[in-house]
Amino acid sequence: MDRLSVKKCIGIMSATLLVSMLAACGGSTENAAKQEPPTPPDLTGEWKQTNSNSEDAWQSAEIAGDTIEVYWVSDNGEAKALYWAGTYTAPTTADEPYTWQSQNDKDKTGTALLASGDDEKKFSYADGVLSYEVSAMGVTQTVKLEKEQ
Repeated sequence: MDRLSVKKCIGIMSATLLVSMLAACGGSTENAAKQEPPTPPDLTGEWKQTNSNSEDAWQSAEIAGDTIEVYWVSDNGEAKALYWAGTYTAPTTADEPYTWQSQNDKDKTGTALLASGDDEKKFSYADGVLSYEVSAMGVTQTVKLEKEQ
């Protein structure tokens, strides 16, 4: 092969390589545009307190539909008493932390001896943890729960 043919061959190979690289870059941009946006977390289900000071007593919560109920659980799960029954508003984005103001369902909590008398309660969700404040006997604590599998 003469020198001119070698230069043409190298030029064609370089052009082919450049076109391939540009197509690959375009493909990754195209793929990135097709990625689904993050979905909002599904908080429905059973939750259990992870920061209880007792091995046989904790709080649990159940989120179903547009309601949340929170219970005092004792005797290693043998007894439970209603602490909160209120509204639940599901997240519409994946942004965290997610918070909502729950309105007390006083028809349910009105006769429960250990229920909160507050009109509303702020709940938060971030990194797989549901949290809220509980005040009892002059002590306020942030309760942290994780979803049961």
